[in-house]
Amino acid sequence: MNHNDAMNNPITEDDIAHYLSNTPDFFLRHAELLAAVQFTSPHSNRTVGLQERQAEMLREKIKALEHRIMDMIRHGSENVMLSDKVLRWARSLLTTTDLHALPAAIEHDIQTQFSVPQVGMRLWGVAPEFSGLTVATEVSDDARVFASSLMEPFCGLNTGFEAVSWLQDPATVSSLALIPLRGGSAADGMQPAFGMLVLASPDAHRFHSGMGTDFLARLGELASAALSRLK
Repeated sequence: MNHNDAMNNPITEDDIAHYLSNTPDFFLRHAELLAAVQFTSPHSNRTVGLQERQAEMLREKIKALEHRIMDMIRHGSENVMLSDKVLRWARSLLTTTDLHALPAAIEHDIQTQFSVPQVGMRLWGVAPEFSGLTVATEVSDDARVFASSLMEPFCGLNTGFEAVSWLQDPATVSSLALIPLRGGSAADGMQPAFGMLVLASPDAHRFHSGMGTDFLARLGELASAALSRLK
């Protein structure tokens, strides 16, 4: 390259990096350069050598990996605890023989086992011997149609849903989850709902539109299976 070419096409950092990556013995021939390279440490603002700066960068990477591992362990432990709670609740549902007490037991267990401030539900089409239960109180056709239209639990702010009136303290509800109760699996959205479960909180961020609903769907599926005995 002559002088004019060098002026028109100056060497870039990419050119230098490409040359060094393709010339691995460069630093063998010029080892003194490695000792001469100096950096300013972002931690102490003092000048450090290349090796010390590389060691700092390695420590930073290790620290970040440690945080990721701790997060994975924490989430894993939380998932195990949640699975244990679901298992205990499923066992309770299977061993409950007093069907008249079953709906209230489901509401109480969800509230205590999963730390939900308020829980309520309504069922329709129950057998005559269960028609006197609070959960069998008549609901509007709109509520029934809405429950059947839900292919997955609804989570969001309280905008005046009828289901809020099923709770003990409706005035304090800021966010809620509405879970349809229907026969079959949670993925079987073709069957009409025979009820709806409502989970509510005064915290506007407890139930929100961006949260995952798989766990809530599993709760609804277990509750539906148990409550189908009242039909």
